[in-house]
Amino acid sequence: MKVQNTVFVSIAMFFVLTAASFAQQVKTDYDHNANFGQYKTYSWEKVQTKDPLMVDRIKDAVNAALTAKGWTQVDSGGGVCIVAMEITRNQQTLNTFYDGFGGGWRWRGFGGFGEATTTTETYQVGTLVVDLFAGASKNLIWRGSSSDTLSNNAEKNTRNLDKGVQKMFEHFPPHANK
Repeated sequence: MKVQNTVFVSIAMFFVLTAASFAQQVKTDYDHNANFGQYKTYSWEKVQTKDPLMVDRIKDAVNAALTAKGWTQVDSGGGVCIVAMEITRNQQTLNTFYDGFGGGWRWRGFGGFGEATTTTETYQVGTLVVDLFAGASKNLIWRGSSSDTLSNNAEKNTRNLDKGVQKMFEHFPPHANK
């Protein structure tokens, strides 16, 4: 019974740690001297991604977030210019499982851990960086990024993209929330 409980706890911990390591991370930063109240229009400067199908998905997600904030897209000459970049990279994690034999935290021969198996898991992480530049000066005034584990399912990736962009712009514009 003790072995079965130890194996169950090891498996449960694996799923908790795996879920935590794959959680979406969203970060934002901005120029604290920028007057966001003066900006109400934006235009797209560039979307850089290896997957051409993602260009419209990225634009749609950001457009929805900015429209919800009362901003209006114009073809060119907006108060703010947007540049978005998608980056993918491989990441690895190590998972170690103990068989639970041996009775706890003592070394082998004295009750030790038992056998341990370590596996390496490689997965892809996608990061979207959205930069807002003041149209007149071209100075960076706001940056948001969202990172998440990529799936083989394009629909799931699109849902995660939309969710990440919503989180990015949740407290936008920054001065309006003080």
